[in-house]
Amino acid sequence: MSSWFSLRRGGVWDWKKEEGGEEMMEKARETLSLGAEESERVASLDVRPHRAGDAASFYEGFALRGIRVDRIQRGSLSCTFKVPPRLTDVSGNLSAGAIANLVDEVGAAAIHADGHHMKVSVDMSISYMSTAKVDDELEITSSVLGHKGGYSGTYVLLRNKTTGVIVAEGRHSLFGNLKSKI
Repeated sequence: MSSWFSLRRGGVWDWKKEEGGEEMMEKARETLSLGAEESERVASLDVRPHRAGDAASFYEGFALRGIRVDRIQRGSLSCTFKVPPRLTDVSGNLSAGAIANLVDEVGAAAIHADGHHMKVSVDMSISYMSTAKVDDELEITSSVLGHKGGYSGTYVLLRNKTTGVIVAEGRHSLFGNLKSKI
């Protein structure tokens, strides 16, 4: 029985028994280990404890620094974002994870613009249509699709501001009647 078949039937893959398994595991260890330079860069990061509501967290500052809200209305939001080098992949394109983060954050902001309390993301569906390079300026718009009970839906569109080309579009679902007890 092959390893793949065994895994699909709920088996556990034992890399020690697999032909070439130890060599594959060693290559994986080498790939995932940090060199001295990388370790030093991570150790030099100034990450302080974050208290919700006080200021932007390290994550928010890293991922959203540079976003500008251009227009806000009840249930909709329009922002501009210049693609920074820190959010690009090895090809120099805005990474898929950064795009997903923008859909998440700007979609949630539209919910707040509609007068609702904080909610938790439960589902995102994103279509990646084209790429965005470093220094491309994006127009990001978000609209609330509706609310039903504690459930809300938003639509987020990322478009290259210069060319008009759609970079990505996403639907974002959030849930919660979360009211602060503080």
